[in-house]
Amino acid sequence: MKPFAPALLAWFDEHGRKDLPWQHPRDAYRVWLSEVMLQQTQVATVIPYFQRFVAALPTLRDLADADEDTVLALWSGLGYYRRARFLQRAAQICVSEHGGELPREFDALAALPGIGRSTAGAILAQAHGLRFAILDGNVKRVLTRYLGIHGHPGQSAIEKQLWQHAEAFTPTTRTADYTQAIMDLGATLCVRSRPQCGTCPLATGCVARRDGLTAQLPSPKPSKAVPTRDTVMLILRDARGRVLLERRGPQGVWSGLWSLPEASDHDGAWRAAQAFAKIDDAQALPAFVHVFSHYRLKVEPLLFDEATAHRRIADNASLRWCDAGERAALGLPAPVRSLLQDL
Repeated sequence: MKPFAPALLAWFDEHGRKDLPWQHPRDAYRVWLSEVMLQQTQVATVIPYFQRFVAALPTLRDLADADEDTVLALWSGLGYYRRARFLQRAAQICVSEHGGELPREFDALAALPGIGRSTAGAILAQAHGLRFAILDGNVKRVLTRYLGIHGHPGQSAIEKQLWQHAEAFTPTTRTADYTQAIMDLGATLCVRSRPQCGTCPLATGCVARRDGLTAQLPSPKPSKAVPTRDTVMLILRDARGRVLLERRGPQGVWSGLWSLPEASDHDGAWRAAQAFAKIDDAQALPAFVHVFSHYRLKVEPLLFDEATAHRRIADNASLRWCDAGERAALGLPAPVRSLLQDL
């Protein structure tokens, strides 16, 4: 049986992913951007977003200097918008404190907003070939199965144990390839359900395969009921086809994004709509559910067509009438953008 890293690297040489857009060139900015985008999101989904982002903001300084609406518009659809804000804030810190570059010192890099231990390790390993371990979701799955570790990987004691193994397995040479290899293995073979153990390079030493535990490991997170919240979204559309948008506050989901005004019920929706514009009637559009990590949001859209503004929206920095072209340049939540595109 080959040791862990050599077996993984031999597999990577033949089957690993070597043509991902952030690998050419594999500089620190592009690795960092891809790592942040890949949190909670699959590679196939990330690729077009990554390409669009680097086309608009090709350097760290471009990201630092961009206005927030531009960054959020480029991010729109990836979700978890706090990641995008941390990304820009970290870029601004790098410009002001690190000469416009991501630092190569681990502690300084890991201290930047939204980076942390695993992302810092991935940047230093992949962009600079330095020996630092990573522990993203794919790596946790590979290690818990290979070593037969029970307990939810998000628990501090289990995570500490996994970090020790991740550091022990990381080789002193070909660190960039190894880092990519273990992520690739988790993403393509050692997947969450129905892992392809028959073609896995680590199968002969894997405890989960030996003991028939691939369906049980990693141990699931203790479940709790996910609540459902209700909201009514107001679509006020004027005779020119423009829609009224409202910038959300700094707290809560979609903070700082442009979205549709909301109300808790239909009566509140009518009162809010009448405060914004002269309206005649409303059309109820099909309701839908948007799932967040911690709750489900049931949305009932109400369309107020031919609305006529009767107060000066231009005087309010948090309200604006936008046509389709203007909306494309703003950061909108993905379900709101889809709702407006379907009109």
